[in-house]
Amino acid sequence: MVYLAWAPVYDWVLLRFFAPGRATAVRMLALRPGERVLLVGVGTGQDLPLLPAGVSAVGVDLSEPMLRRAARRVADVAARVELRLGDAAALEMPSSSFDAVVLHLVLSVVPDPAAVVAEAMRVLRPGGRAVIFDKFAPEGRSPSAARRVLNLVTRAFGTEIDRRLGDL
Repeated sequence: MVYLAWAPVYDWVLLRFFAPGRATAVRMLALRPGERVLLVGVGTGQDLPLLPAGVSAVGVDLSEPMLRRAARRVADVAARVELRLGDAAALEMPSSSFDAVVLHLVLSVVPDPAAVVAEAMRVLRPGGRAVIFDKFAPEGRSPSAARRVLNLVTRAFGTEIDRRLGDL
């Protein structure tokens, strides 16, 4: 699995390039004490320090090495956090059980992003909030030739950069 190789350098790469976008997306949720939030594809837990006190969070990831890294962050965060090994396309959680869902940099790495979005919406309560932050291709046009070529390289690292949010 590609994430076994990625886990040691994942934080350096993602903090360097994606930290501001992650922080903005979590702020947009306006999480309040007492709310439950699901972090789909929690990875190494980079979003955990962004969660406010009083929030209960569940982080799900398919990669045990990533979850082990996330577990190291749990003691230093303000929110109550539970980490679970699981498949984002088949969440083992009841419907309508979360106030908010975070989908950060996961839809570009899963085999079936539409199934992941559908599962996230299933577990989100009516009126709940979700944020998506990812490296999508622009809407309304085909990805550029350069982006398609670069996607051949990024795919080897477990991510696709030619997916569009609108297609999901």
